[in-house]
Amino acid sequence: MKLLLLLLVVLISLASAATSAPIYARPGCKDMCGGVRIPYPFGIGTGCYINEWYAVDCNSSIPYLSAINNLRLLSLNLENQTMAVNVSMNSNCVDPIRNNSQILSVDLGDSPFLFSREDNKFTVEGCGNAVILEQRNLVTGCSTICQNQTINPRNNCYGINCCQTTIPYYLKTYTIDTTSLQSQDSGGVCGSAFLVDEQMYSFGKFSRQSAFVGNSFVPISLRWTLRLEEIGERDCSSMARETLYLGNGTNIESYKCTCRPIEEGSPYLTNGCQAVGPCATCINGCVQINGTGNFTCLPTQARGKSSTTGVILGVSISIGVLLLTATTFALYKLIQKTKDKRQKARFFKRNGGLLLKQQETTDEGLVDKTTLFTAKELEKATDHFHENRILGRGGQGTVYKGMLTDGRIVAVKRSKIVDESQLEQFINEVVILSQVNHRNVVKLLGCCLETEVPLLVSEFVSNGTLYEQIHNETDEFPMTLNTRLRIATEIAGALAYLHSATSIPIYHRDIKSTNILMDDKFRAKVSDFGTSRFVSIDQTHLTTLVKGTFGYLDPEYFQSSQFTEKSDVYSFGVVLVELLTGERPISVTRIGEHRSLATHFMMAMEEGEGMGVFDRRIVEEGGRVEVMAVAELAVRCLNLNGKNRPTMKEVALELERIRASYLPSGNGVGKLKYNGGMEEEMILFSYDDDDIPLTSM
Repeated sequence: MKLLLLLLVVLISLASAATSAPIYARPGCKDMCGGVRIPYPFGIGTGCYINEWYAVDCNSSIPYLSAINNLRLLSLNLENQTMAVNVSMNSNCVDPIRNNSQILSVDLGDSPFLFSREDNKFTVEGCGNAVILEQRNLVTGCSTICQNQTINPRNNCYGINCCQTTIPYYLKTYTIDTTSLQSQDSGGVCGSAFLVDEQMYSFGKFSRQSAFVGNSFVPISLRWTLRLEEIGERDCSSMARETLYLGNGTNIESYKCTCRPIEEGSPYLTNGCQAVGPCATCINGCVQINGTGNFTCLPTQARGKSSTTGVILGVSISIGVLLLTATTFALYKLIQKTKDKRQKARFFKRNGGLLLKQQETTDEGLVDKTTLFTAKELEKATDHFHENRILGRGGQGTVYKGMLTDGRIVAVKRSKIVDESQLEQFINEVVILSQVNHRNVVKLLGCCLETEVPLLVSEFVSNGTLYEQIHNETDEFPMTLNTRLRIATEIAGALAYLHSATSIPIYHRDIKSTNILMDDKFRAKVSDFGTSRFVSIDQTHLTTLVKGTFGYLDPEYFQSSQFTEKSDVYSFGVVLVELLTGERPISVTRIGEHRSLATHFMMAMEEGEGMGVFDRRIVEEGGRVEVMAVAELAVRCLNLNGKNRPTMKEVALELERIRASYLPSGNGVGKLKYNGGMEEEMILFSYDDDDIPLTSM
């Protein structure tokens, strides 16, 4: 009996401790990274955060916001709904004489975060610098002076060596333009300008909390926002709505939950707020002492009962608590299982599952063509989306390597966000891409719709990207002229198939060498249809928000926002020039308009200096006629007037003809049969599609 009573006391003590401790993270999730507390709605690891924007990576005990350029997280404040992060500093201190103008742009994009108006100050350090902070039509700034051209110790920030000003609104993006007011004859002046959390910066010095920032980063305060539907049905004891003004005629509504002054924990979690300090042990409640901010327990009832009655009452309560705990746990497991099932059904409906079933019902030919994977299958395949399984991250989402139960190796793409207005088109894409069957197009195997965001499952392609093969050539796979002609022909054939051979034309919209994968036989496969669109046969163009990659983007599409099949042709033309020159689409060494590979190539061709920009390795192989023929085809693809560009079908046929005219030899010199002309060299070997010599001639 004594042992039972002792066990009951221990269980009750453990239960009491568990319920009274403040809860900051979801069950099974860590709430600390290094010395920074990570409370929900933020979280470390899959399923620990409210959405992907609030995901925190804890690498080497340092927290980072993975969704916005891996910004380092310094602190989080639930009460003010703010967080401090590191952002680059704008400075002309590298060479103040030559670099007297520096521009820095910071953009939070589509994230739910804003630069805090209340917590940040715009600051300029150094003398002789005028700085303007711009956000659309808004301007704020300040300038500094030095007396007798000397820099005095910074003991204030009122214009001498240092100045500060507030920002008028919450900002999504801003640009800092630093211009030195000193002449080059005076030797130039070193200055810095930045937006900074005023709590971590005072009179030219950073606080100990951010002392590690150094000279390249500064702490900035971000305001994070939540929509009402994101908070949902959570047990929020106190909810408030705020309207945040962006200064350009738009507002953002944000909702937040708060704990009571005597509580700590995350108010966004059920029972997350728990009493702390003196109030944690109060039996009859807790009250504030004369408005001082301190709290004390209410007095207990006067003792009038015997100790025996107290013991009996205590034992009865203990047994009741034990039974209640066991019953509550069983009910919790049952409710959790039911909630998970309902949540999966809700996600399936939100992600377009009903539309998919409806399409299969109306078209019997679609039945069983699209495989629906379960969340459990893909979690097991990717080891619960472990970081070691990440193949790459992009603007649309993260790709993981996985192995299905039948042994197939697959790539699983998890989108960042879901746009409910595009669900019907998303389902159409899944259905049609599941039926696309071309040797040079990555095969879409199916999808999972019962998770928070859709998961797409496609075949795994093992040998990296065309970009890596071009710019990091290895002895295992030399990029010969014949190899480049074959790859270009394969890509063109795949795009021609998507444009004209599918039931509904497919425009890729993001053709680039990093989206061309190489399989185990180094054959090209077009991938990443995250921005692709389907167009009715009677449509000539598609009007959309401009999306694509700088260096590959069709200038005509950029100006008109009207994407046509010829926009894919332009992007392919850039890839073709990459294959010819071996250079990157945007150069870090050339300046001005020559930074663009497409512009640099077109200008060289116009001046008759095309041979000077080609990769010397393919020029030395001797197929100059074929190289010039491919270059002329690239010029046609890069025509600024889309109507004058060939179709992808015409491009594919032309590349087939050029490739057929070039038969490479073992020593790099081949037999030329261009346009039925004379043979220039003797055939030494014949080759198959894999560039392997088969027979001696």
